[in-house]
Amino acid sequence: MLKPVKAPQAAAQLKNQEELLHTQRGKWVLAATILASSMAFIDGTAVTVALPALQVTLHANANEIQWVVEAYALFLASLLLVGGSLGDFYGRRIVFASGTTLFAAGSMLCGLAPTIGWLIAARGLQGIGAALLVPGSLAILSAFFPPASRGRAIGIWSGFSAMTAAIGPVLGGWLVDHASWRWVFFINLPLAILTLAITFARVPESRYEQMRRTLDRSGALLAKVALAGLTFSRLAYIAA
Repeated sequence: MLKPVKAPQAAAQLKNQEELLHTQRGKWVLAATILASSMAFIDGTAVTVALPALQVTLHANANEIQWVVEAYALFLASLLLVGGSLGDFYGRRIVFASGTTLFAAGSMLCGLAPTIGWLIAARGLQGIGAALLVPGSLAILSAFFPPASRGRAIGIWSGFSAMTAAIGPVLGGWLVDHASWRWVFFINLPLAILTLAITFARVPESRYEQMRRTLDRSGALLAKVALAGLTFSRLAYIAA
């Protein structure tokens, strides 16, 4: 028979859980997740400001420019659920780090793009990376922080994410005016390196131990096709 937890003991446990947010480990975990998600949110808004400049440089038409934005949204939307499931199955830290690496690789390819087709393909790679790191960042927070401090940690993450999304157009305009539209993508590289360094040094690995030993591949494929179809139809309608 389980013994009831006494009130003073329960209060002490609750206080320890709340204080986890203020520990060095807790701050590092928050920093890694905020940095990674900031890349995804900043890029989603900063790129729109750079579109006129890159259209001139790459000699792109209006439809191609539309797909520079939508290729990112298409892969992000269609793979978001799959990205979260992969983290639960293989490990949240490794999938989060993989998404950050893919996003950084896509950013570098975007910045080096010699043609509009290259840029659209690289934006798709960024979308795949974002689909792994965005749900991964929330999963890491939920796994690391106990219930008493989890809500505050997610609130801090959400607040910083909203701030970076708002900063995106300002940062994008400044980079286009003072450097080049390519730096809208290159700016992600140092952020990704810092995120990976913190992740492997400070963020513990976790996974959902009660998850089945095999992924529901047919379900994942069906969800991906359905979300991709809905997103593609909307984007095709907008482009038309």
